[in-house]
Amino acid sequence: MIIGAVAAFCLLLAVLAFLAPRLSRGPERGGKAVAGAGSRQASKAPGKLGHWLAKPFHSAAKAIGKSGRGGRKARGKLPL
Repeated sequence: MIIGAVAAFCLLLAVLAFLAPRLSRGPERGGKAVAGAGSRQASKAPGKLGHWLAKPFHSAAKAIGKSGRGGRKARGKLPL
């Protein structure tokens, strides 16, 4: 379920970054903040368990950043 939510958010963010690059920064930061908060909480588990639990949140934050960056980069390549 969380994978689908992250994928849908990334798709929405990529489209927003393509259409309105400046307006996409706020939602991108918000998504990264949510993923970062989850990662920080999960990493408090003891030992290797904390690392394993935090990894999906870290990967989600990376995916959010890449989708926003990709949308803005594609917009920059338009011949307008």
